[in-house]
Amino acid sequence: MKLRKELWFGFSLMAIIIAGAVAMLLGAERVTNGHIGLLMLSLVVVAIMLGFPTAFTLMGMGMLFTWLAYDRDTGRTLDLMVQSAYKVMANDVLISIPLFVFMGYLVERANLIEKLFKSLHLALARLPGSLAVATLVTCTLFATATGIVGAVVTLMGLLALPAMLRAGYSVSLSAGAITAGGCLGILIPPSVLLIVYGATAGVSVVQLYAGAFFPGLMLAGLYILYTILVAKLKPTMAPPLSAEERAVALPAPLLQVGAAPQRLAVPGLLTAIKGQRNHGVPLGYLFKQSLVVFLPALVFAAAALLSHDLVTRPAAVEDSSGLVEIGADAPAGSPGGLAEPPADGGLAEPPADNGGLREPPSDGGLQEPSGSSGLAEPPGSGGVQEPPGAAAAA
Repeated sequence: MKLRKELWFGFSLMAIIIAGAVAMLLGAERVTNGHIGLLMLSLVVVAIMLGFPTAFTLMGMGMLFTWLAYDRDTGRTLDLMVQSAYKVMANDVLISIPLFVFMGYLVERANLIEKLFKSLHLALARLPGSLAVATLVTCTLFATATGIVGAVVTLMGLLALPAMLRAGYSVSLSAGAITAGGCLGILIPPSVLLIVYGATAGVSVVQLYAGAFFPGLMLAGLYILYTILVAKLKPTMAPPLSAEERAVALPAPLLQVGAAPQRLAVPGLLTAIKGQRNHGVPLGYLFKQSLVVFLPALVFAAAALLSHDLVTRPAAVEDSSGLVEIGADAPAGSPGGLAEPPADGGLAEPPADNGGLREPPSDGGLQEPSGSSGLAEPPGSGGVQEPPGAAAAA
């Protein structure tokens, strides 16, 4: 059986990795923890390339090399595994990760992404590179629901890549739009990577979200601008859609009242409601379709009115008419309110005859202690004398 070039390349790369790890171990004078770590990394790469699930590969390699690092102590290895699992489960921040993944799973299983992609594809049909732009916008919106890369890239690869290839888009532009849009899931909040980084580094996840939100939107805008420029300058890489591909299938009741893709929806519905062309179509159905047509305008009008009211609303003024100054209504001489102290009870000099401040008596000043006759020379000291021989030297 002849192997393909991709298999030969993969097997050759795995052989090179294993041979390098074995040569490193055999050439080392003493095997250290660094050599064991490089060996574990090599085996993780080889196991992932062989197709083993990443989660079980990392868990199995971690337990195996922990067992080797603890000198084959199974009890300590299992204790460490239980403690690590409990530490992760008891973290309040990491609890949100399975909830975000579950939210993305619900969005995927509800088929909302496919409907969103088709709606954007039809809405942006006249824009250069409309399929690639719709792919980028869908990836950006889907990234806010999942927070991971794999789910977005996988789903959009199954959904958008065949549509772009059928429309004549180049493979490089199609794959680039999917991978670039899918990688926004780790940057635009809620992002699983930011949650893990915040919990590991002890940084506030809210601040990480606030710092990554606008760069994520800026990258999405730059991707869309680049796609439009490439489709405008090189139409062969992103050809415009034909009229058949831009056509929207209308329901049968609307076709009965004369609706057509080239005809405006509002005049056709108003004519069908007030005229005789609504044969067999209930008025309730026409009113519902009219509401769907006018719904964007109604939402815009409500948002504009609410914004205008919030901006132009006068500031609330507190009513201070009921406030009364303390003591303003008290009659003169009443004990209530603040008043000046009486003039006769102010500060005054203390009386000099009984408790005032006086000079101390002159005969009670500082005196020498009894029995002291002044300072005297210590015994045996006859003053400062010159050393012997000083006179002779002089």
